[in-house]
Amino acid sequence: QVQLVESGGGSVQAGGSLRLSCAASVYTRCMGWFRQAPGKEREAIAFIDTDGTSTYEDSVKGRFTISKDNAKNTLYLQMNSLKPEDTAIYYCAARPITWGGGCTSTSIYIYWGQGTQVTVSS
Repeated sequence: QVQLVESGGGSVQAGGSLRLSCAASVYTRCMGWFRQAPGKEREAIAFIDTDGTSTYEDSVKGRFTISKDNAKNTLYLQMNSLKPEDTAIYYCAARPITWGGGCTSTSIYIYWGQGTQVTVSS
């Protein structure tokens, strides 16, 4: 079992920046960030492996950076050049420690944080 606690959400104007954090109760190899906007399905936006290999959804490439501090079991999402369409609840997620394979399949993420609201105004 992995407990995840997000922090760092808030309100910002378009073009601004926010940094989200996600503290995990134990080490996990694969972690990711997802978001869910009002009236829309949850979508994956970034994944990261322990070695730093990362993958991004097209709409956030070049603006968001996912990183992971393995010593602190903490995941981060630096969000720059924010747009109103980035408004959503952001969730961090983790894969079970004992599972093998890569980090980019959304179905492997079964542990979820409580979510943190990000609101971008125009």
